[in-house]
Amino acid sequence: MTSPTTSLKPLQLGEHSVWPPVVLAPMAGVTNAPFRSLCRKFGPGLVYVNEMIMATGLVHGNKKTDTMMKFGADETFRSLQLYGSDPAMLTRAIEKLGRANAVDHIDLNFGCPAPKVTRRGGGAAVPVKRQLLRAIVTAAVKAGEPFGIPITCKFRMGINEEVITYVETGQICEESGAAAIALHARTAQQHYAPSARWEAIAELKQAVHTIPVLGNGDIWEAADALRMVEQTQCDGVVIGRGCLGRPWLFRDLIDAFSGKPISATPTLGEVLPVMVEHAEALMEHLQDERGIRDFRKHTGWYLTGYPVGGEVRRKFSEITSLDDLRRLADSLDPSIVIVEGGERIARGHTNGPIKVALPDGYLDDRDDMTIPNDGDVMALSGG
Repeated sequence: MTSPTTSLKPLQLGEHSVWPPVVLAPMAGVTNAPFRSLCRKFGPGLVYVNEMIMATGLVHGNKKTDTMMKFGADETFRSLQLYGSDPAMLTRAIEKLGRANAVDHIDLNFGCPAPKVTRRGGGAAVPVKRQLLRAIVTAAVKAGEPFGIPITCKFRMGINEEVITYVETGQICEESGAAAIALHARTAQQHYAPSARWEAIAELKQAVHTIPVLGNGDIWEAADALRMVEQTQCDGVVIGRGCLGRPWLFRDLIDAFSGKPISATPTLGEVLPVMVEHAEALMEHLQDERGIRDFRKHTGWYLTGYPVGGEVRRKFSEITSLDDLRRLADSLDPSIVIVEGGERIARGHTNGPIKVALPDGYLDDRDDMTIPNDGDVMALSGG
């Protein structure tokens, strides 16, 4: 395959240069240290972002937050996404991370559509308040500068078709010193359906001139990433649900952007050892039986597209130990191949549209600087 992206440049995050410009999207309960390690094994050198961490929980030393913030010993570029709607609290969180030399890059979450986040004015709701958004990004950039921590921002198109904010959001982030921005080309109301609107990525790229614009949404195969760059002229891609149960997608992306042939989709016999390796790492990461419970959701993603039957899928989803997983894996025919088009079967969230929960009167004044009260939701781990 010949890459149509010969003019594409490495993604520059502070002193760190990334080629190809590919980023793993932070996903709640997924992009923890074991999953990131597995992705790096297939695609070394890319940006792999930890799941979203709440700034308030980080500042106050919340135990769950501390557990979620673990990085692997082999993780040379430590990337973390922060959630918060109070510039002062985000400043404290970033300074704490900087003093501890805990991260190399911070992404700010302005795109999470989860009701528990948006009803408090966080996530996808933040860009509605443009002056608050400006204050948050400016404060985060200033806090990161002494420690050499570049700040990036990820957001959606807006709340719904009546409240579209992405162009203005991108320009505010650019003016406030963000190192790069990423657009998930859906509104919060769309959630994860229907298709992402790549034309919005193209429009944002035309409106933002001095920092990289990355595109996110509906990249299921490496060829999709090439098409997104070609159609939108974006500066790189962010990979979310497409890599669930398919960490080798990052190997394919490196090959595609380098103009190399794409490897054949793994047979089931090649997939199963990866599943076991992932489960073993997750067990070690969580240090108890929670690891295998947490891994159950991954089994369905790994098996997506492989004709193993509903009963087998059910058994995988009910495993209670590594021995269960290994026994089931050993019972399957390793020569099974994925069905035609199986790579494109949606994984993870597929629902939408949704009703977006917002604080009362939130849309009345877009220049209101009132900071939502998020201090009582330290355990949040939104998407």
